[in-house]
Amino acid sequence: MDKQQTQVERANNMTLREALRHKDVVRNEIIAGVTGFFAISYIIIVNPLILKDAGIPTDLSVFATIFSSVIGCLMMAFWANAPVILTPGMGVNAFFTYTIVVNMGLSWQEALGIAAVASFIYMLIAFTKVSTILSEAIPESLKSGITAGIGLFLVEIGLEKAGLIVAGKTSLVVLGDLTKPTPLLALFGLVLSLILYIRKIKGNFFIDIIATSLLAFFLGVKDSDTPTVDLARLGQYHEIVFKNDFSHWLSTPFILAAFSMTMILVFESMGLLQGLLPNHKKFKKTFEGSAVTTFLSGFLGTSPTVAAAESASGIESGGRTGIMALVAAVLFALSLIFVPLLAYVPSAAIAPVIIITGAIMMAAIGNIDMKDFSEWFPAFLIIVLISFTNSIATGLAFGFVCYPIMKVALGKAKELTWPVYLLGVLFLCDLVFSAML
Repeated sequence: MDKQQTQVERANNMTLREALRHKDVVRNEIIAGVTGFFAISYIIIVNPLILKDAGIPTDLSVFATIFSSVIGCLMMAFWANAPVILTPGMGVNAFFTYTIVVNMGLSWQEALGIAAVASFIYMLIAFTKVSTILSEAIPESLKSGITAGIGLFLVEIGLEKAGLIVAGKTSLVVLGDLTKPTPLLALFGLVLSLILYIRKIKGNFFIDIIATSLLAFFLGVKDSDTPTVDLARLGQYHEIVFKNDFSHWLSTPFILAAFSMTMILVFESMGLLQGLLPNHKKFKKTFEGSAVTTFLSGFLGTSPTVAAAESASGIESGGRTGIMALVAAVLFALSLIFVPLLAYVPSAAIAPVIIITGAIMMAAIGNIDMKDFSEWFPAFLIIVLISFTNSIATGLAFGFVCYPIMKVALGKAKELTWPVYLLGVLFLCDLVFSAML
């Protein structure tokens, strides 16, 4: 173990105050925070575009996305001391918009009400022993499957951002057009990232983002979907704050949607944190901080926050403490002014970092007992369905339902604890209710 790696692992057990006393640790954490921020910065653009279809004004939604992310990262820094970035989650924002508002015909105000109820239940679970019981009940093979599944999901996101894969006409995906500048630029960044990573160059991912962005600037490659944000509109932000509508909270659609969103928030967050955290002793505090931020985000006018899978990019860059989250919070706050400048960090510059990080996380497959099919197959379902359905919650549901079924079929029912059966039943209910929405 080299000196740099030893230093990073030592920081894993430091308090925030202790970490701030070590210049080398702070340097690593700053690089990790910047890397993690740029890896997830697209959320500032994409989340408002998705919520626009629910009827929330795009420019006001940008403010909500940034404010909730700042609060989430500050919670991770000072409450949990964890290298995790919280932002409005991809997947849950699609559920918010396309399931609750578009398909069910509810208003975005009612969707915010549903989010608040689901988040409140999430907080009740997070601040009681229930969270620890559920977390400890998850079999090791499924934990490894969650980590690997998130990794494969990141690889898919990275390849899409790079333009290396696109939706096909006769198949799910096909190879992108390698004559276009974005895929070529991404391939350059991928090769550079790989060389820097395997040679263990300090700040490797950050160097890649900067170098690829500069090359993109000189070649005139620029993302075209950056929204225009007028700070003068901040005065109208109150139009989406505290607009949660609870008037139909006893109706069947409201209850079913709240149940499904609760399952997404609790178990997607649990799965993400299990897969991301370098120090699992921080799980409880991180889970609590995530729950509080999720609850607040609905009142700020956006879909719920979750731990960003892209936090793994910062963690892989050496992030081990809340300083990484604090740096991300500062950058999110600054992005209020500099949102248009994010266009100069194109998807092609971020994609290589996400791809390599995902590949590193997929190494968790090696921790699964491949000789025991009852352990391997449920984990396999989690891995492939997270990616193929673009939903971490769906992947978890199939894996957790399958696990007890296979164990019972082998006559090993007595070896399972009651929380494992409970998780299986809850996820089965979630799949049924989701089909009904």
